[in-house]
Amino acid sequence: MKAIDVHNHFYPPSYLKALKEGSGVAKVAEDADGNYILSYEGDYNVIVPGHRDIAYRLEAIEEAGIEAQVLSLTTPGVHIEEKNRGIALAKKANDDFAEIAKKYPGRFYALAALPLQAPEAAAEELERSVKELGLKGGTLFTNVDGKMLDDPSFEPIFQKAEELDVPLFLHPTTPKPADNFLDYRLAATLGFAFDTTLAVARLIFSGLLDRMPGVKLVASHLGGCLPYLAERLDRGYEAFPECKGISKPPSAYIAEVYIDCVSFNPLAVDFARKVVGADHMMAGSDYPHQIGSLTKCTAVIEALSAPASEKEKILSGNAKALFKM
Repeated sequence: MKAIDVHNHFYPPSYLKALKEGSGVAKVAEDADGNYILSYEGDYNVIVPGHRDIAYRLEAIEEAGIEAQVLSLTTPGVHIEEKNRGIALAKKANDDFAEIAKKYPGRFYALAALPLQAPEAAAEELERSVKELGLKGGTLFTNVDGKMLDDPSFEPIFQKAEELDVPLFLHPTTPKPADNFLDYRLAATLGFAFDTTLAVARLIFSGLLDRMPGVKLVASHLGGCLPYLAERLDRGYEAFPECKGISKPPSAYIAEVYIDCVSFNPLAVDFARKVVGADHMMAGSDYPHQIGSLTKCTAVIEALSAPASEKEKILSGNAKALFKM
């Protein structure tokens, strides 16, 4: 069974060109092997050919037996830049994503990059990207310079996504404050999972998912720690007055969030399946990051002790339905 990979990353040519030529927060340099190094506070990315050469990427996914990918811009996004620069970078990235999807129909889809430092502009760009460019949703980062997504200023983005009936992909970034995550690449290996967990928990307890029941969230990296901490959150809901401002236990909301399988341990993926259900899981590779894998993307799902019908949903069926392919 071929997979639709919903968690992978691509840096569009116009975005990279603007970073190299500009004087913004994100910096691009070139290493001895001809790869770009994109650096920003708390982390960096090595931009290999799979990040920036779509023809190279197509060969890679064909070799791995991946049917299609939903492309997204990864860290640092465009929100770390000054407002107007961030808006311009988002438009460049999304125009390029649309061209790729048009050139390779059925092989590449994309999610809109959003200038999250300007939520009203981000909502407008989401609408433009979906209605005019044909993109399949938008990408949110788990914090925007330390401001969490349950902050009321971000509500226009969620309202627009609900209105358009498109999903929002939650991708982590370095937690704030970052000090304890700056050594040993802990931002990527631990901090990202923690920030995803925190972001979704705050969205739940803030009541946003009650006020906007049509919002569809995709929490990356197997939902961070959410499957494993759902019971503890439920105990908090039962015990603490501060947790009672929602209409049902946190685990019920967690079961409505989609997660990708970018955790390549079959035991972990199988546990998450038992918590959220096969209907809310999708394949993901984190390609072409250093800790991503196109082969493990499918292998971890095929290794599950689950019926073939559930594996098919996780590999491709759920993605086709959620992203309206």
